[in-house]
Amino acid sequence: MRVKLEAPLFQGDMRLISVIMFLVVFVRGAILVSLLPIYGAHTLGLTPDIIGIAISAHYITDTALKVMIGYLLDRFSARVIVQVSILIALLGVYCLPFADQAWMFIGAAALYGIGMSPVWIVCLTRVSPEHRATHMGYLYTLWLAALGGGPILCNILLDYSNDRTYQLLLILSALAFVLSLFMHKSPSREHHAIPLRTQLAVLRDRIGQMKLLLPGMILQTLGASMLVPILPLYASHELGLSGAQYSILLIAGGVCAVGGLIPMGRLSDRHGGRRWFLVCGFSSFALGLYILAWGLSFWYCLGIAFFLGLSYAALLPSWNAMLAAYVPPKQEGIGWGLLSTFEGIGVMIGPVVGGVIALWGGESSVFWASAAIFAAIGILYATMKQNGA
Repeated sequence: MRVKLEAPLFQGDMRLISVIMFLVVFVRGAILVSLLPIYGAHTLGLTPDIIGIAISAHYITDTALKVMIGYLLDRFSARVIVQVSILIALLGVYCLPFADQAWMFIGAAALYGIGMSPVWIVCLTRVSPEHRATHMGYLYTLWLAALGGGPILCNILLDYSNDRTYQLLLILSALAFVLSLFMHKSPSREHHAIPLRTQLAVLRDRIGQMKLLLPGMILQTLGASMLVPILPLYASHELGLSGAQYSILLIAGGVCAVGGLIPMGRLSDRHGGRRWFLVCGFSSFALGLYILAWGLSFWYCLGIAFFLGLSYAALLPSWNAMLAAYVPPKQEGIGWGLLSTFEGIGVMIGPVVGGVIALWGGESSVFWASAAIFAAIGILYATMKQNGA
């Protein structure tokens, strides 16, 4: 309405959507990184492979819906889509305490995944093309703060009460739904008349242009999601850390990542070519995971957490800004939905792979494997021709 709404960072009701995104990601981080692994292992006595399957089931339903959500966002009001999805996610959270069998545990996680797609894609469609990396930095600052804050708070509360922890997550999920009721009832966007066949043809052409990026899209989410089922267990079993110490490590890495995102995004925008931000980020991330697998003491792990956070901050804005260049104009919803689907392939299989590796080779072996994947990505982009990066 006023000049403030025309500011390059946020337009329209983007501030409200960002708050909703923060709440949704906060709860998601708490559930996936802390509640599911700890509750599944300690309360239900499930093995790492079953926990990995549950987390993969969550990501499978999330990823499977991404293209469809993008297609719908190009045609219908984001308000309705976000409200329905958050309501489904709320139902998934509500079902978790009743999931006292493996199949129910997996089913509740899968149901929860259905509600996770739209909010993030809505945020991505609001990014300004002129300041892609900077705006990605702002969005990922909120996203990382939520993703890190959820597990940290959850770890602390789980030391005192499982029930209170669950109740808090349920309340925050309900709050996100209530806030979605205040979103603007915007009509479907002008480009809804573009036939789906035409949109897919344009997207196929863009994917052909970015085929060298596709291995990195899948491998990086595979390498990261392999760690999700075993992180809390590795911290307690191999590193001998308490819940508070594990939370401190998450805070340290998260603070460095959040603090570095915006400056790194601005540097990437200012210096054009983003390939070497990616090479340095992926390579240093691999090095940090490699050292973390040694099972060092808390203070060494704290330094590694700082290092991993800065590495993540270096690569994330540049990576997503580079992907944004391949999203066709006036087709942002389906474009981001399709790209998110490719990234989601790694997320779908990563937790299962990580759980199986931990079951047969021990928890530290998952870190070795993940470090090797990130090192391979760094080498891939170091040897790749510039071509859009």
